[in-house]
Amino acid sequence: MTTIAFIGLGNMGNPMASNLVKAGHSVNGFDLVPENLTVAKEHGVTIMANASAAVKDADVVITMLPAGKHVLSVYEDIAPKAKNGALFIDSSTIDVESARKAHGVAAKHGLKSIDAPVSGGTGGATAGTLTFMAGGSDEAFAGAEPILKSMAGRIVHCGGDGAGQAAKICNNMILGISMIGVAEAFVLAEKLGLSHQALFDVASTSSGQCWSLTTYCPVPGPVPTSPANRDYKPGFAAALMLKDLKLSQEAALGAGAVTPLGAEAAQIYALFNAQGHGGADFSGIINFLSGNPT
Repeated sequence: MTTIAFIGLGNMGNPMASNLVKAGHSVNGFDLVPENLTVAKEHGVTIMANASAAVKDADVVITMLPAGKHVLSVYEDIAPKAKNGALFIDSSTIDVESARKAHGVAAKHGLKSIDAPVSGGTGGATAGTLTFMAGGSDEAFAGAEPILKSMAGRIVHCGGDGAGQAAKICNNMILGISMIGVAEAFVLAEKLGLSHQALFDVASTSSGQCWSLTTYCPVPGPVPTSPANRDYKPGFAAALMLKDLKLSQEAALGAGAVTPLGAEAAQIYALFNAQGHGGADFSGIINFLSGNPT
């Protein structure tokens, strides 16, 4: 059994912490939202008064926070108070520069660290089938992998410090672009008198096949588990997709990469969010494209 501190018990963090408890680990948790703490306690997490108390005796510290500034603030606070030799795992989705700075904070205090953002949404977090994209040293990754396995379907060591965040940003740029493409195809098909099921049956078994179609189909019916069948209740909110697309464009600007489709996708999701739909699932972009926002 490993003693784990889990800081950030929101929609993703709570089910992840729950799976760590199920795997037999002792999990000390903290979050600023009282309701999140209530849920975590019901799942066997020991609730601590603050982040510093959570990390005091922890062998592993996992953070799942909204943005780079939050990660850096928490790291600056807790790294000096962490147990000697503790391993820090940040599973937030943040910019690469902040991820590398977080590694630096950990290293300054003699702590091993990896950046390990995830893909799979709340469904994957609950099922323990998340994909972890890890960045950090071989030694730190070797220490983190047994812990991550309790929450993962797949774990990929992408490279050195910040490589996990780089992979996540690129992956989610693909996701945002592909969802818009799939949604546009269904809007066009409907205008041409083609049923949703007919397009799905063709595209899902031919060259149009992609995750946005076969797992997260943006229209009700063809994929019963997709958010489209639950009035676009989010598995992955449109506001989070916009956040990730903005990160991709900031990274592209800094690296000198040309990403015109990524830029266009960011603009489309920005408009969708501006209309008040940031809390809907990102697949709800089809309602914006069809001119019938929910």
